[in-house]
Amino acid sequence: YGSTKAQSEQNKETIRVRGEEVGFTFRMDRWTHIYNTFDTHRLLHWADIEGRQLELKHALFEVHFIDGENPGDHDVLVRTAQQVGLDPARARDVLTSNAYAEDVRQKQQFYHRQGINAVPSLVINDEHLIQGGQPVEVFEQALRKIAAAS
Repeated sequence: YGSTKAQSEQNKETIRVRGEEVGFTFRMDRWTHIYNTFDTHRLLHWADIEGRQLELKHALFEVHFIDGENPGDHDVLVRTAQQVGLDPARARDVLTSNAYAEDVRQKQQFYHRQGINAVPSLVINDEHLIQGGQPVEVFEQALRKIAAAS
């Protein structure tokens, strides 16, 4: 979003290296687009209701960040939902309807009002915000500071 090609490539390399440091392989060579993930968030909302959000989120990270697939493609989403034990027919129903759209929009507005404007963003104890892809040391320092203040 507004980055030069060189800045974008540097950002990708930073993400790849940070992932590697914690044992996650980002296949940046497979990233060709920035995808619309609104439907992904609607499906994740439903998965939360079904008690499978974390599993779906992890599977979608792999689908996108390792396999390079479009995380907004309905076929990819249905297949991934099924892989984590969710009903594929219900997943497709969610995606082909407006189900949970208002819930997701309300969450987007809430977090935007909280000052979140970067991905990823991590909120700790509903009070502390860490935005953007930060090095491990930033998280360690923040967690130590929060623990000391508790």
